[in-house]
Amino acid sequence: MNGKKFQRILFRLLSSVQVFKQFRSLNDISIHLIEISPILSQIQAKNLCKTIIEHNTKVSEYKHNPVTYYKEGITEDGVKLYWYYSVKDVPKNFSIFLAHEFFDALPIHKFQKTNRGWSEVLVDIIQGSNEEKFCYVLSKTSTPATFYISADERREHVEISPESLVIVDHIADFLWECGGFALICDYGHNGDKTDTFRGFSQHKVHDPLLHPGSVDLTADVDFAAIKKIAEKNNRLITFGPVTQASFLQNLGINVRLQILLQNVPKEEIESLKSGYHMIMDENKMGTRFKVLSLFPSILKEYFRKVPVAGF
Repeated sequence: MNGKKFQRILFRLLSSVQVFKQFRSLNDISIHLIEISPILSQIQAKNLCKTIIEHNTKVSEYKHNPVTYYKEGITEDGVKLYWYYSVKDVPKNFSIFLAHEFFDALPIHKFQKTNRGWSEVLVDIIQGSNEEKFCYVLSKTSTPATFYISADERREHVEISPESLVIVDHIADFLWECGGFALICDYGHNGDKTDTFRGFSQHKVHDPLLHPGSVDLTADVDFAAIKKIAEKNNRLITFGPVTQASFLQNLGINVRLQILLQNVPKEEIESLKSGYHMIMDENKMGTRFKVLSLFPSILKEYFRKVPVAGF
């Protein structure tokens, strides 16, 4: 995870806490973070908490620990935070799931349609090279992951994240059973893109096969696949995906910007405008970033009378 992405996630988390603080509801909430990196969880805890308790930092030992979270802390405002290795370990209760640049970091399988059917795109080592280099190769036969490709798929190249689908399936059962909603914000498409797998190094696009382990790897989220799993068996209803620009406009970001511009110091005006254009402009994050919300289907009739804000 690059530094800017990490900062955006922390900022949104802190912003959420401030919203509940304004409504004087801090005593009614707790925050549960899914983080598999011990290093990143330490940074998060340092930025968010005044006190921290470590329960376990090793996945192997954690599996045998009856406590499902491996770290806990308390913020300056008294909000309790918990860290987990898996979303399946979060205790079931009425919950709000916020997946901000979460699904784009999960593993994918790449498939290419050939004259013999679907072949998986695999990674191999280039033989005879003086240094270890990697290249893409096609499987000679179909692989078990081909199971996830829809029978009506029309694209020639497909990227599928089984782990994402499993997590969404769990969230769907969770919300249906306990209530709440989910908001997914990520780089993505509505089931129409093909080859989006790429690497980033120092905020620039980088060949994902070069210097493995030293660059961030990502692939655009297939929101159509997420919607299909979420709506399965009539568990959830979905709104979106819509572009981030559309979502924020519907929430009144332009009015908010004008209010802020009237109240911030002059030296901060350009920075504020720059941030606005970064998240709103078409050639930046405005259209590439999408937003999708999930609600229990029992609320379908209610939302026909009172539409969901932002969509």
